[in-house]
Parts: sequence; C-alpha cells; structure tokens
Amino acid sequence: MHCFIYKSLNKDYLYLYIKNQDDFSQVPEALLVMMGKLEFVMKLELSSARKLASEDVGKVMECLEDKGYFVQMPRTDAVLN
Repeated sequence: MHCFIYKSLNKDYLYLYIKNQDDFSQVPEALLVMMGKLEFVMKLELSSARKLASEDVGKVMECLEDKGYFVQMPRTDAVLN
C-alpha cells in the first residue's frame, strides 16, 4: 500500500498520512485547519513486513483503509525535549 506523508508547518512532529498524493478530501476540515500549512515529506510503501520508527504499521494501514488518512501525533518525549 502506498501512502503520502505530509508534515504540519504549524506543529512540530505532527504528520498526516494519506492514500493519494495531494488528495485531502477524506481528511476532516477541522483537522486540516488545526494542522495548518502542510509540506509534502515523502511517498512510502507500507506493508506488514515494514517497520516504522514511531507507529505500528498495521494501525497506519488500517486507518488508511478505514478513514483514508492517519495522523501521527508528536511523541511525548519529542515534545519534552
């Protein structure tokens, strides 16, 4: 499964994963407003065999299938440093 990752320029360590590049149609408007301006980071191939640094790949894939997007929140230790 391909996904496209964007970072919030308003909030550090806040990322949005979507299924189709530049297609934010399934992302709630309130979430887009909260995230502010987004910058494209990368295209990523997700699979159950792939490890992600901060998230469970199964959870990310499930959210992408169910909702069409996934939000990676800042880790607690990232906020404190």
